Amino acid sequence: MNAKTVLPAVAMTAVSMVLTLAVVVMWLGTAVPWPVAAVVGLGIDGGWLATLAYERRLAAQGDHNRAVTAVGWSFGLIATGVLVAHALTAEHSAGAWLAVAWLPLAAKALWLVHGLWERTALTPVALDAIRGIQQEARDEAAVARARLRAEAATEETRLTAVTEAGARVARVQAKTAQTLAGAWSTLETARASEETGRALTSVTARVTPGVTPRWELPVWGPTEPLAARSLEAAPALTDDALDVIVDEIRHSETPALSYREMASRFRSAGHSASEVRLRAAWKRVVA
Repeated sequence: MNAKTVLPAVAMTAVSMVLTLAVVVMWLGTAVPWPVAAVVGLGIDGGWLATLAYERRLAAQGDHNRAVTAVGWSFGLIATGVLVAHALTAEHSAGAWLAVAWLPLAAKALWLVHGLWERTALTPVALDAIRGIQQEARDEAAVARARLRAEAATEETRLTAVTEAGARVARVQAKTAQTLAGAWSTLETARASEETGRALTSVTARVTPGVTPRWELPVWGPTEPLAARSLEAAPALTDDALDVIVDEIRHSETPALSYREMASRFRSAGHSASEVRLRAAWKRVVA
């Protein structure tokens, strides 16, 4: 992974240094001896390379120096300025020379990207841990979505079943009400007819002469609920008496009966006590 960022930066640096040296020698070689021009070109490239090497050393130590960075960018700007000036004064291929004038700055930018990559790079162990966490989160999200879909489908099925059952109940109730209404109408018609009155009069005339009996229709409507019966209608046993009865039933066989068997025989014998009192008596006897 390190080679993906450092190799382009190294290649761009080499091309930029060669191009800068060649341009300085060609441009200044006509005005000064070529060794002098070569020294100028090597000076620009050397300063650029020296500041880059120092920046890399500081980066390896986890440090950073703004002054060194500024000097390095200054050498890059000088090299770019030399290339731009040569392109503007060149008699031939000025556009081509101007098109490659950005190479020194591009090399500096690539080294900047490489430095940023180094500061944010993670070890393979950390990357594996991150991938594991992301995969676990994706798995949990998928399971949660599947659970929600399943719950939604179940709820939809339940609501459909309840709705259909309610519709069936409503149809039965409507049919029953219609049947009761027809029966009620028949009873009312029979009750109000003259033939029914004469028939009842002929049957009961000997018992109550001159009286036409009148029979009432059955009650059809809400009725009052019956009063809830007490759990212990008979007089409640005292705790001592209840303990004696429980103990006798428990030891009526060998080995002693369990609570469920004792309670069953207690009820069968006609005794009455709430479940709470009976269990409390059992605990007292067993203790």
